[in-house]
Amino acid sequence: MRSAVLTEQGKPLEVVEREVPEPGPGEILVKVTACGMCFSEVGLMQGHYPFARFPTVPGHEISGIVAKLGPGVEWPEPGTPVGGQWIYGSCGRCDQCVRGDQVLCTGAPRRVTGITDDGGYSEYYIARAGFATPLPDGLDPVAAAPLMCAGITAFNGLRHAGATAGSRVAVLGTGGVGEMVTRFAAAMGARVAVVSRSRRAEDEARGRGAELYVATDEQDPADALRGWGGADVIVNTTPSTAPAQASLGGVAPDGTLLILGVGAENLALAPGALVMNRVRVMGSPSGSPHDLRDTLAFAAAHGIVPDVTPVTLDEAPGVLATMVEGRHHGRSVITFG
Repeated sequence: MRSAVLTEQGKPLEVVEREVPEPGPGEILVKVTACGMCFSEVGLMQGHYPFARFPTVPGHEISGIVAKLGPGVEWPEPGTPVGGQWIYGSCGRCDQCVRGDQVLCTGAPRRVTGITDDGGYSEYYIARAGFATPLPDGLDPVAAAPLMCAGITAFNGLRHAGATAGSRVAVLGTGGVGEMVTRFAAAMGARVAVVSRSRRAEDEARGRGAELYVATDEQDPADALRGWGGADVIVNTTPSTAPAQASLGGVAPDGTLLILGVGAENLALAPGALVMNRVRVMGSPSGSPHDLRDTLAFAAAHGIVPDVTPVTLDEAPGVLATMVEGRHHGRSVITFG
C-alpha cells in the first residue's frame, strides 16, 4: 500500500510503499476513502505535540470502508462505511472513559490518530474497536472527511458552550473550524457573526449563515459585538490568542468565550469583569466517539459538509508544505481510488 510518512519533526512528507497491516485483537482494518489535511499536521511538523511518535503516518480526518476485523471484534461488519477521528484509543477504565468521555481519558498515555498511531494518509489504516464510527446514509465520504475533526470540534464545542436557537454566536476566524462553527450554529437556529481581519471572506461567511461580518482592520471587534447586543458565545477558531483577547469585551452577560484554536500567548482576564457579568471562559477538545456520532447525524440531517478540494496522495507533500508556509487556502482532502 502507498502511505505518506513524516519520518521526523521538521522533515517533509514522504510517499512510500508499505505492507498492508493485519488487524490484531481489538483492531479493525479500514480501507481509506479520503483523509482531510488538518492544521494539526502543521503542528505535528513544528513540534507542538511532545507525545508524538516518529516515523508516523499523519491524518485523523478519515473516511473509509471496514475491510477486516481483528480477533474479538464483531462490529462494524466488513463493508461498512466508517469515520476515524482525532482520538485513537483510551484506557476504557477511568471515570471519564466509563462516562463516554474517552477524549478526556486520564488512565493511559494519550493516543492520537496520526500523531501517536498511524493515521489516514495511507490506503489502509488500523482503527481501534469502538473508535470507528459508521457514517450515516447519504453522507459524501470525501466531503465529509473533515467532519471527523473540524466538524466534531465545532459541533461539540458549541453544545458544551450552551449555544441554542436564538443565541448570538460570534465566530473568530474563517478557516476550516470557523466554517464548521458558522454552519452548525446557523443550522441550530443561532444568530451568527463572523469576525476576521479583512472583508476577503465576507461573501462566503454570509453564504454560510452569518448575519453580521466584522473586519478587524476596520473596527474594534469588541465594540462591534457590543453594538450587536453582545455575543452569548464567542468561539475562537484561530491558531492565535490575539483575536480572543481583542473580542473578549464583546461577550454578553452570562456569556461564554470558547477556545477551540490554541495560540502560544496567554489570555489576560480581568476577574472583576468576569464576576460582575458572570462570564465563562472554557476550552473544548475534539470529542469522543459518541460526539462524532452526534456530529455526523446532525450534519447529515441538515446537509452540512465542508467545502473541500480533493488532492492525490502524491500531491499531499506539496500541499502540506504550503500549509506550513501559511500560503494554503481552503480545505484539502486526500482521496484514494
